[in-house]
Amino acid sequence: MTIGDAREQEAPEGFAARVRNALAWRWGSQLIAQFITWGSTILVVRLLDPSDYGLFAMSQVVVTALSFLNGWSFASSLIQSDEVSERDIGQVFALLLVTNGVLAAIQLLLAPFVAQYYGQPEVARLLQVQALIFLAIPFTALPTALLARRLEFRSQGIANLVSAIAAALTALALAWFGFGVWALIYAPIAGYAVRAVIMSVAARLWVRPVFDLRGARRMITFGGALTLCQLFWIVQSQSDIFIAGRVFSVYDLGLYSEALFLTLIVTGRFIPPLNEVAFPAYAELHKAGRRLGPYFERTMQSVLLVVSPIYIGLSLTAPEAILVVFGPKWTGMAPIVAGLALVMPLMAVQIICSPTCTATGKERIYLATSIAGAVIFATSFFIGVRFGALGLVHAWWIAAPLLLAFTLALTLPQIELPLRRLLAAAAPPVLACAAMAAVVSALRLVLPADIGPVLTLGALGSAGAATYAAVLYLVWPDVIRQSMAMIRRSPGDPLPPRASAPAPADRTSTIAD
Repeated sequence: MTIGDAREQEAPEGFAARVRNALAWRWGSQLIAQFITWGSTILVVRLLDPSDYGLFAMSQVVVTALSFLNGWSFASSLIQSDEVSERDIGQVFALLLVTNGVLAAIQLLLAPFVAQYYGQPEVARLLQVQALIFLAIPFTALPTALLARRLEFRSQGIANLVSAIAAALTALALAWFGFGVWALIYAPIAGYAVRAVIMSVAARLWVRPVFDLRGARRMITFGGALTLCQLFWIVQSQSDIFIAGRVFSVYDLGLYSEALFLTLIVTGRFIPPLNEVAFPAYAELHKAGRRLGPYFERTMQSVLLVVSPIYIGLSLTAPEAILVVFGPKWTGMAPIVAGLALVMPLMAVQIICSPTCTATGKERIYLATSIAGAVIFATSFFIGVRFGALGLVHAWWIAAPLLLAFTLALTLPQIELPLRRLLAAAAPPVLACAAMAAVVSALRLVLPADIGPVLTLGALGSAGAATYAAVLYLVWPDVIRQSMAMIRRSPGDPLPPRASAPAPADRTSTIAD
């Protein structure tokens, strides 16, 4: 695509400013909220035992699975629709109330059977209490969609911050007073309740549910397709814990689940908020007849520039990082973290693909990739679990690249983006990380063994960050400038000219929500 193609239409009036403001509030609030969560999580981890997290992980398989079916996709249909009436909103509200009421009942009924499956009676009580979460979903999903449709994320940002504080304080208080795993159970319930109240007030949700669904065919079709996608995502994302729960001890499962939580923090906490803004922004651009390829290319490069050094750096320093941050009783998860971190940049790219399809009405592509993910990951985990936690890590190494290749093969033609341009955009962060890995590995060999984990972590981290920044600054200065412009600009602004790449010889669960 030429520069002229990228500029073929001017952005709608005020669109760029609205997207910038939305990104600032949604992602900025998520960043602050996550720092609050991280701080409390580190303290709670030190107070609890791996076995507590093993029990929590067992219950989360069911909670997470049912949560993906909570009807949020019906609310998302309001974002994509050209026009929305009060009746449409009432119908979505009704669907959310019925769906989540049914899910809460299902969880209560499943609780004893799940406990029997794992051989842990306490899991039943955990699941019964966590059914309360579904009562809050309709009062968060609907106002979130209504505000997102108008690209108004300020209220969501405030709700994120306040709910994060409520969840963190609840977890810390219960962990301090010896409630064990129940600190992990009641913390997200408190967060969901606070968020539901704030979001309902912010969106002025004074609408009655409309249980007469005549005329809601498009809403149900769109929401049903996304819900079906979520069903397959459940299989992909939860099959490792589900399978390992019957094979691993509670202690080993706790180590693996916490390692997975740690490595999914960036992709699971920071990428989805970007998608929440990208979905309505891409939908508005698509309605205006604009091509999404250039914006996806820039987004992918900017995401990789941030997440790649974080994950590769974590993989290189995992032994010291785990010992310093989590303490000696968690050192067993260091090799698991090191292995999982290597593949997470690919998952980041996988995640940002979904808004390009759903915003343009190509839900079938999203469905196809969801089915592929369920088959590839579940099969890989079923084989890998026989070799312990590291066997699951190796399953990630196989499954993630295969799924991303399949997803890009379907997505790139739809947004008219050649693969060679995508690979060229990914080269700077990939090669800069390779240089960083070489320097850190060499430095580890010459550092004295008796300087301690804190100094070792500081030396390796500083050297790696300096190397990554130096390589980008010296070899790809235009990429840094363009990424900063991407942050200041928005998906709706004209794109700057694409910098030509130098020749190769010259040149890259815990407290929930």
